Amino acid sequence: MELLLESFKNIFELNQSYLEIVVLSLYVSIFATLLSGILSIIIASYISTTNFIGKEMITIIINSLMSLPPVVVGLVLYIIFSASGILGFMDILYSPAIMILAQFIIVTPIIMSLLLKCFTDKYMYLSELLSSLNTTKYKTRNTIIYETRYDVVIAFITGLSRALSEVGAVIIVGGNIDNLTRVMTTSIVLETSRGELSLALSLGISLILIALVMNVLILILKKKFL
Repeated sequence: MELLLESFKNIFELNQSYLEIVVLSLYVSIFATLLSGILSIIIASYISTTNFIGKEMITIIINSLMSLPPVVVGLVLYIIFSASGILGFMDILYSPAIMILAQFIIVTPIIMSLLLKCFTDKYMYLSELLSSLNTTKYKTRNTIIYETRYDVVIAFITGLSRALSEVGAVIIVGGNIDNLTRVMTTSIVLETSRGELSLALSLGISLILIALVMNVLILILKKKFL
């Protein structure tokens, strides 16, 4: 009980270490998700409304990448951006920038796969109507995106949830450095190993609260759009 009270005290008093970790986590995950979402909307809307050779193969590859192991992503990025790597000159290893890149790579297949499904279903439903109106490809894609706006938001929230819960890749490329690259998930691992359970529990509670907020947001959007 004392541990739980101490954990809530960290949250409500906005303990400096706790606050820095939460802010960095949100910054990295939200930024990575926004970049991923924008790219996913552009690519998924094009694929779903266009017939071309290799379309099915590309869809299969995107769906397969949803299960891409985060530790493999972290390892590959580490090799590429380490001092001896081909992009080592960029000097972004152990920085928030490479953590954003890692989460972007992990989250993009998830968001893109979800969007491909909803865009394709909506396009099949509206294709005859859109053809009869002689709409351009650009207007067709915009219409599909607008008509599936609720699903787009759900895809974004799903991606954000995955980014916030990521630990394998970010701990490899970020290094879990205090006041620089330490996010909620990596901090929970570290503080638990140290025996500092109050801060670890505070961060765990925060992750759960963020998940609850996102689910409430989904319900609100569902009532608004459907």
